[in-house]
Amino acid sequence: GAANVIFRRQIADAPDPEAMRQKMVQEYKSELMHPYYAAERGLVDDVIDPADTRETLNRSLAMLHTKHAELPSRKHGNQPQ
Repeated sequence: GAANVIFRRQIADAPDPEAMRQKMVQEYKSELMHPYYAAERGLVDDVIDPADTRETLNRSLAMLHTKHAELPSRKHGNQPQ
């Protein structure tokens, strides 16, 4: 996984690479593999409870249903030459 790539040098340089790999994988999972990591860094808009998924999707899609995006007018046509 990702921990094997990220910590490859530490794993390779360790006296017991397998034990170091397991330690680094565990650290990676405990520190970085949770939804709040992405939310803290602004990578996701919201962390929702799985039980609220349907309601959240319905509200979001209803809001987007009435959205109208206006495209700027073109300065030039796309005429064949």
